[in-house]
Amino acid sequence: MRKQVITLSLLLIAAIAVLLLSPLFGMAFIPFHATGQEREILMGIRLPRVLCAFAAGSMLALSGMAFQALFRNPLATPFTLGVSSGAALGAALFIRFGIAFSILGISGTSMAAFIGALLSILLVYGLTTLKGGFSTPTLLLSGIAISFFFSSLILFIQYISGLTHSFSIVHWMMGTLSTADYSKLANLLPFLGIGGLLLTFLHREMNLFMVGEDIAISRGVNTGLVKKLIFLAASLMVGGVVAICGPIGFVGMMSPHICRLIVGADHRFLTPATFLFGGMFLALCDTFTRVLSGLSGGAELPVGVLTALLGGPFFILLLLNRKGGLDL
Repeated sequence: MRKQVITLSLLLIAAIAVLLLSPLFGMAFIPFHATGQEREILMGIRLPRVLCAFAAGSMLALSGMAFQALFRNPLATPFTLGVSSGAALGAALFIRFGIAFSILGISGTSMAAFIGALLSILLVYGLTTLKGGFSTPTLLLSGIAISFFFSSLILFIQYISGLTHSFSIVHWMMGTLSTADYSKLANLLPFLGIGGLLLTFLHREMNLFMVGEDIAISRGVNTGLVKKLIFLAASLMVGGVVAICGPIGFVGMMSPHICRLIVGADHRFLTPATFLFGGMFLALCDTFTRVLSGLSGGAELPVGVLTALLGGPFFILLLLNRKGGLDL
């Protein structure tokens, strides 16, 4: 336990350092003592963007950890159950019809994406309960089916869209934090607070799920209720992130797995470690894309592209090193 506490302390120090130093870097370096326009860029643009990146990364990482515990599989990701596809479908429809409005600082695209995510959650939940109970294999297969169906609808919408709308849909689906500000941070924090606290309180149940559902039942866990809570908490966090930032892949798969190697599989320590590491990882990736755009003088690389470039090889490495088969 002492080792885990020390590791968490080091992660906390590293996270604070990332939050303090990342806003300084971008297309040009801006020091702490900057004044005038540079100060406005530092505090009004870069700082909220770094905070949004940290919050989004933490939410994706916690969701991935929850799904990996639920499915007892380190290859599970926050997008396994089709929430990302539902959000992308909502955004694609909104962009295709060319509607433009915002309510309370929330863009119409983000609202449409979140409605799509909620629709996906309701469909997966409904299909799973129709089969009776709330079995994990049925939940997984329902999510995959919904994900493929929504993905095919997105392709159809792109096909019937003009060049401008099609490009906007593709760009949104790359996942970016370039439009992050304090209002979007405020939209993310309720999802992080509710979902993160719920998963923190369910750390014992997730530990038992990793051992086996039969063991959890023998220890008095209401597995049906706990699975629903984990599913809803993780899905709502994913829906919130995708609605604001677009789909940013692989953060939720890589972060929990790396943290499991660092602090072990006990969710008492794994949950805070995943929260800190996921936030740091996405904040550093976003900072790298800003610096890269400054060095190259070209357009900024969407952070979702960078995480995919890092996550693809990591996924293959994890798959090759995994012992045994892949259980549903």
